[in-house]
Amino acid sequence: MRHRNTGRYLGRNSSHRDSMLKNMIISLIRYEIIHTTLQKAKELRKILEPLITISKINSISNRRNIYSKIRNNEIIHKLFNDIGPRFLKKNGGYLSILKSGYRKGDNAYMAYIKFTNTKKNI
Repeated sequence: MRHRNTGRYLGRNSSHRDSMLKNMIISLIRYEIIHTTLQKAKELRKILEPLITISKINSISNRRNIYSKIRNNEIIHKLFNDIGPRFLKKNGGYLSILKSGYRKGDNAYMAYIKFTNTKKNI
């Protein structure tokens, strides 16, 4: 039975799914907006928003905690020095998902995911 198992499979096995979501986290922090399928964007939001909450307090233990999940010093530096302080007065809702229609070819529903207070346009 599948009781209390949360998350989407996204048509991949667990190791592929974990590495794909980790790469998407890195891309979103680096570029502050990415274009992906709606289901991947929703899954990414569930993973990244708690990391942003942790990054609002810049301590060595928080850095190590996030490093265990991301493993990229450049991204961790940007997360703690740029993105975390940007959301100090905000409690959640750091990411917004903007639907952008269907993809030509396989008709998958596409969306943009971005930080709510980013200066970059679509």
